Amino acid sequence: MALELKIQQLRYVLAVWEEGSFHGAARQLHRSQPALSMAIRDLEERLGQPLFEKNQKGQLTPYGEYCLPRFRELIKQHDRLASDLQHAAEGQQGRVTLATVPSVASRLMPEVLAAFIAEYPHININLHDENAEFVCRMVANGEVDLGISSVWAQDEHLSYTHLFEDNIGVVLHRDHRLANRESLQWQELKNERCIANGTSRLLKHTAAAGLVNNNDFYISNMISLLAMLEAGSGITTLPRLAFPVDNLKLRFVPLSEPKLVRRIGIIKLANRSLSPSAQVLERLIMKRLAGSAIQA
Repeated sequence: MALELKIQQLRYVLAVWEEGSFHGAARQLHRSQPALSMAIRDLEERLGQPLFEKNQKGQLTPYGEYCLPRFRELIKQHDRLASDLQHAAEGQQGRVTLATVPSVASRLMPEVLAAFIAEYPHININLHDENAEFVCRMVANGEVDLGISSVWAQDEHLSYTHLFEDNIGVVLHRDHRLANRESLQWQELKNERCIANGTSRLLKHTAAAGLVNNNDFYISNMISLLAMLEAGSGITTLPRLAFPVDNLKLRFVPLSEPKLVRRIGIIKLANRSLSPSAQVLERLIMKRLAGSAIQA
């Protein structure tokens, strides 16, 4: 049967050697000398060898000299492990993988993650920006701890916690005849060339579905989409958060009839607990983003 060592007994041995006596070690450890002596004697009996010379209680035997550096190393390893486990349980260290839609990744997450890193510098963050469908897939497959996205379809394996709503609007060239409007109705856009994109499915099953059902173009890449819009090749619909606020060639005009929104929330596995580090990130995201008002 393998020998089991008690860390506290090893600490007693080191204290006796450092203080030079059982009496000094008992005083330093705030223990009674008989209790200290009994604990070390129990260790010696289980080891099968004395650690201290009988007539010189603070003097190590040759076997004790062999054991001392090994006891010290074991105590160091134990203390490091205990500290790591405690910090991990408190969410002070570890790794978190997060997937978000690109607009959230670029517009909102830099500030959130900067605050998180400042408070939890020993947690490693791995951020993926993907479209909404892929974010949900990564969460469902266990590839990431958390997702921030909209949910296109109900999935019993996923849990959704709402954060905010992102208004859908029309994006068009600044010289377009409708660019200076405060809002637009979808009927006003029926004769426009609408370029569909990855978020166009938000219009399906709404009164504005006709804008994208028979579109001339479908462009999934945002850079290419913006280039087409800047060239005056058509208009598109986007969530407000996805509209590049520093783009001087384009305008975002809210869609008023029908008023459409993209719901954004935290997505995680429904029947799987988060790691402590993922829990603290989730709490910070909720604190920073829940109820956010998205400005153009």
